[in-house]
Amino acid sequence: MVASIAVTVLGSVLLVVALIGCVVPVVPGPLLGAAALFLVSLAGGWSVYAWPVLIGWTVAAVAAQILDNVLPARAAGRAGAGRGGVWGSVVGMVLGSVLFPPFGVFIGAFAGALVGELAFNRDNTDPMKAAVAVFRGTLGAIVLKLAVTGAIAVVFVRGAMRLF
Repeated sequence: MVASIAVTVLGSVLLVVALIGCVVPVVPGPLLGAAALFLVSLAGGWSVYAWPVLIGWTVAAVAAQILDNVLPARAAGRAGAGRGGVWGSVVGMVLGSVLFPPFGVFIGAFAGALVGELAFNRDNTDPMKAAVAVFRGTLGAIVLKLAVTGAIAVVFVRGAMRLF
């Protein structure tokens, strides 16, 4: 019983980090959320969730993580942004999250994309359009990751409640 409590607490901590990771760049929030589901299932002797449920949520987490990388680049490409705008957005998110939490992620993504476009894609006639597109793609990816990880959190809590 003590071991299952410890594993469930570890899963809960992992889930909190997962939710934070949906907004903070580099931390794979949905994947950590899926790992938390495996931990609560382990705590229940693998009887909390059937394997297809665990696999389904893992697939959803992997898809959200992949789209996190694809959406900003796709939005940038459609708006004529270059790699400078995309990388500027990523650097801006990291700096913004460190310097101005929690909203610095959003401000940093936009500012970084704009600076990246101005500095590295001088052929772009409308760098503001590109920066807005990168920002929208980044915001869309964050919302998607939060939705998947939030749903995983609900499933986690329901499973943990079954244990105790």
